[in-house]
Amino acid sequence: MKREQQHFVHVMTDEGPRWGVAVGERLHALRGDPFGTWELAEDLGHLDAAPLLAPVIPSKIICVGLNYLAHAAESNKEIPPEPLLFFKPPSAVIGPEANIVLPAQSQRVDYEAELAVVIGKRCRNVSAEEAWSYVLGVTCGNDVTARDLQRRDNQWTRAKGFDTFCPLGPWVVTGLSEDAASDLEVTCRVNGEVRQAARTSEMIVSASELIAYASSIMTLEPADVIMTGTPDGIGPLAPGDVVEVEMEQIGLLRNYVV
Repeated sequence: MKREQQHFVHVMTDEGPRWGVAVGERLHALRGDPFGTWELAEDLGHLDAAPLLAPVIPSKIICVGLNYLAHAAESNKEIPPEPLLFFKPPSAVIGPEANIVLPAQSQRVDYEAELAVVIGKRCRNVSAEEAWSYVLGVTCGNDVTARDLQRRDNQWTRAKGFDTFCPLGPWVVTGLSEDAASDLEVTCRVNGEVRQAARTSEMIVSASELIAYASSIMTLEPADVIMTGTPDGIGPLAPGDVVEVEMEQIGLLRNYVV
């Protein structure tokens, strides 16, 4: 099937998790999967009929810190000479409408709205010019961070790695050009109030450059996620909050804080 723009979902059905495509307000199952050959299968009903899971199950989530000038300034940090990479574990991934659980170890947990890029084909040592050809699509991400632990520890594994600290979704949108993905509006709202508002064109290192840089270090596998950094406006979450990450041309990722 020709790879035009699609909205790939991972959906919970009576038979268990299945791949699907959102077509308007309807969900259709897939025969196959987004990383290989596929075709539309049966209609699964209205988009609200079944819970959406995280749209991908990555082997790794590669994140970049301080990739927006204004965020580096609010953090009182200098821009690193090379991309500052860190990992989130796959166990941190949750989907739309799921709960972000505040851990007892932290007194300050922040939201961080980000463009998340999903790798579609295995790659190693790719150039920035060819990197986008290895991308399946893009989705919304929230790099939830225990800020007090990040400041206390000498590295960020604990602060970034708690279960539920990597909301992704609601779907993976394919078919966006590299140019289009390089200038998308990024918005974060908490309880309806805008807390972050920026464009991906403000990133210091582009998504393609991040893919090239990461692939010079490690092999990127299908479904791996590159989190491209957050703009300024980060702030704390509290029990009962509703946090939304909205990306132009992608959609809205909503989660609840408990």
